[in-house]
Amino acid sequence: MTDSNEIEALKASLRGALSTAAALAALEDRVLALDPREEIPGEDLDEIGRVTLAHAVSSQALRGLVESMRARRPA
Repeated sequence: MTDSNEIEALKASLRGALSTAAALAALEDRVLALDPREEIPGEDLDEIGRVTLAHAVSSQALRGLVESMRARRPA
């Protein structure tokens, strides 16, 4: 029997991962425009770090949920 709460958690986790992926994609132009001869501004590094951490956490949460769902399936 399926667990509707688990399905809703899966949907929410996927939405979270997609949202952070979009935030990461929004940084693409700024990162690609960086001059390799110049220092990266601290505020840019802070934002890149914040967004990549959020994406890593949300992606790992989604993966963990999927793995726990798979572990409960009969072999």
